[in-house]
Amino acid sequence: MPYLITGATGDIGSKVVELLIHRGYRPRVFVRGAEKARSRFGDRVDIFVGDLADTKTLHTALEGIDGLFLVNSGPEIPVRDELAAKAAKAVGVRHLVKLSSMDVQQGLAIGAWHERGEAAIRASGIPFTFVQPTGFMSNLLAWAPSIKTEGIVCSSTGDGRRAFIHSDDIAAVAAEALTTHTYIGESLPITGPEALTFAEVTSKIATAIGKQLSFQPITDDEARQRYSAISSSTEETEAHVALWRAIREGRLATVTPNVESILGRKPIPMDQWITENVTTFQ
Repeated sequence: MPYLITGATGDIGSKVVELLIHRGYRPRVFVRGAEKARSRFGDRVDIFVGDLADTKTLHTALEGIDGLFLVNSGPEIPVRDELAAKAAKAVGVRHLVKLSSMDVQQGLAIGAWHERGEAAIRASGIPFTFVQPTGFMSNLLAWAPSIKTEGIVCSSTGDGRRAFIHSDDIAAVAAEALTTHTYIGESLPITGPEALTFAEVTSKIATAIGKQLSFQPITDDEARQRYSAISSSTEETEAHVALWRAIREGRLATVTPNVESILGRKPIPMDQWITENVTTFQ
């Protein structure tokens, strides 16, 4: 039962590919450039070059596929999810697993894009599973420059909490959903083991690197200015500001038991992720 993995050289997609290989499968990977995929996976995968906005290349990659792991990002999520779902349905794919977001429950910010993408997939009629992680621990790597140069972390999240999840847990749940078909028709909101404030995470990193760090709350306007400096998209900037505001308001602090119920083990804690990435912050 062959599988096609999109986003195969990214954080989650690459881990899903490795898990499938470990289980004895030879997955197909759908990438924009073959060189990076070949460097990462060698001859253990079949490489298809294309773009999720190009239905012709996607159709070719999907021929004969049993399951599709779909990764999209940015404001174009709804459109690209719809294109992929229709293409998969047309060639007889039996199961689509979408990397979504737990933020769909609030219908805000980036979660709103995923919510519309999920709706398009449902409307296509293809059997689906939505893997809905909370905030990725790996996103905290963006703090590294200010930690190393200034010893500070600035955020507009205030005292709000987030149950950050390890990428390995996201990929493991996705691979389980893709290969077992146990969760067809379900949404799987998944989190780490505890909801932490950004100040608490900052303190944990400080302990790990043996350096005094300070957490500095900032306003939404300050957060907007900082993010717009690295993003050319006003829509993406406003989505992130809305996300951080929702965290500050306590709307995204839920912890679910789903990682343990699906994988039979507890989710990976923040302390382990920090240990794995400690040199990045030093």
